[in-house]
Amino acid sequence: MDGFKKFLLRGNLVDVAVAFIMATSFAVVVKTFTDVLLGFVSRIFGGSPNFDSVVIWKDSDGVGIPIGTFITAVISFVILAAIVYFLVVTPYTKAKERFFPDQPEAEAPDIVLLTQIRDSLQNR
Repeated sequence: MDGFKKFLLRGNLVDVAVAFIMATSFAVVVKTFTDVLLGFVSRIFGGSPNFDSVVIWKDSDGVGIPIGTFITAVISFVILAAIVYFLVVTPYTKAKERFFPDQPEAEAPDIVLLTQIRDSLQNR
């Protein structure tokens, strides 16, 4: 039982669980915002933001390929990608550059020592 408790309380597992919960909540927010933007698109173009009824290549029986579902999914994906990029990635990158500017990495002491040893052996 001790091993199971240690497994459950490991930092990585807790971090992943928290990240999953936050991502799920964020997905709901982004999905709702996408729906709002699709509503604006429908107002602008005077139609429904749902293209599920679009069908191509109908045969004589009136049965065709329902391409509209794919069109709706692509439009939703592009809107969702734009939301994530402009409202999450760009501000995160700017904040990271502002608060954690790139600094040249200092060489680790063991690397410096090994370099000195190498140089002294080459001079022999």
